[in-house]
Amino acid sequence: MRQKIFKYVLYISFSGVVLSSCKVTQPYIAPEVSTDDLYRDSSLTDSSDIASLPYQQIFSDPLLQGLISEGLNSNLDLQAAYTRIQQAEAFFKQSKANFLPDLQLTAGAQNSRLPEAQRFGRGATINQFNLGVSSAWEADIWGRLASSNRAELANLLQTEAAAKAIQTRVIASIANFYYRLLAMDQQLAITEKTVDNWISTVETMRALKTAATVTEAAVVQSEAQRYAAEVTIPDLKQAIRETENALRILLGESPGAIARGTMEDQRLPANLSVGVPAQLLGNRPDVMQAELNFRQFFELSNVARTAFYPSISITGSAGLNSQEFGHLLEPSAFLASVGAGLTQPIFNRRANRTRMEVALAQQQEALINFRGSLLTAGEEVSNALSLFESAGQKIVVRRKQTEALKKAVDYSQKLLENGFANYTEVITARQSLLQAELATVDDRLQQLTAVVELYRALGGGWR
Repeated sequence: MRQKIFKYVLYISFSGVVLSSCKVTQPYIAPEVSTDDLYRDSSLTDSSDIASLPYQQIFSDPLLQGLISEGLNSNLDLQAAYTRIQQAEAFFKQSKANFLPDLQLTAGAQNSRLPEAQRFGRGATINQFNLGVSSAWEADIWGRLASSNRAELANLLQTEAAAKAIQTRVIASIANFYYRLLAMDQQLAITEKTVDNWISTVETMRALKTAATVTEAAVVQSEAQRYAAEVTIPDLKQAIRETENALRILLGESPGAIARGTMEDQRLPANLSVGVPAQLLGNRPDVMQAELNFRQFFELSNVARTAFYPSISITGSAGLNSQEFGHLLEPSAFLASVGAGLTQPIFNRRANRTRMEVALAQQQEALINFRGSLLTAGEEVSNALSLFESAGQKIVVRRKQTEALKKAVDYSQKLLENGFANYTEVITARQSLLQAELATVDDRLQQLTAVVELYRALGGGWR
């Protein structure tokens, strides 16, 4: 009898090996996407790009480098991302363990009272003691376990790519906040200097009024312009304070001051090469994350596909069983069993078909998201390139504008003092100069921001 059971087990196992030659799951193939014309108005063929450079070579300011280093060590979003990686690693290890049989130890004692009809001369109660082990193993005939394992691997790699994407954003955010602080520092200095100049102008107007060269209206108008410039100073200081606090939060610290350099100290990288668009597939973390998300759902559709086929399992148990505790360890108390089973789903209220349809739809959605992430990456690179170019053009023109307005202020001031100009010309020239100087700072900030965004858009900073 025992030999027959073993024959059945071997027969079922052999049948499973034969059936495994009929592949149910499909091998993963990376989706085809086109990267042609992904960068607008660009026909680049040079494969070198700044995404491969460490952030220290992009940002030369040592204070900024220190802030970025601190942020990478202490940023709370990054720390949360690392814990998600640990969770994904645990699920991946669990999926690998599913290939192994489980093993359980059992021990128990039972006291049963028998009805009188079943006693047969025995006592009213029967004791039962048992000690043993049991095991079960599922044969991965159709590749369900293997597909689940690959899906968990894709999920693990996906969480790692997500952490890399957060790292690139943290670097970019710290740099942008830092440059914004430098810009506001310079705009505050310009405004304070302008207020000082307006104070001097007001004194000049009063002297000219005493000399009957201008009217009281000129004095009052110049005072109003002085106050118009001065009233912006508290807002600038408040904006600086809020930006400092936001940057400190990025560093994982409580609000406080930020040590920093000056706008004049900042140097642009010597080379801003962007490589070819196809490199985004391997450089940009969120694009890699989207492709891995598609891969995970592809494998999950394989899992859903295997549910239509029979599953084969082998079970076994061995142990000791006795009605007397003192006889539990005797050889006569030993018992063992082995078995094999095959389960073929026939009717389960459409659950398998629904699972398959949903898995295929999720796979298609992931593919669409992957293609969308690649297009978004190309858009961001194109925008950053255009922003850097337009900022450079504005800086050249704005420099000429500022030089002309400085001369206009000097000339109108001298003409007013000699009675050859109207006071409104002086006021207009000073207003225009202030706006041009503030705009010059904005142009420089825009240029620095474009470098930051280009570095992030290309996928730099996570290596």
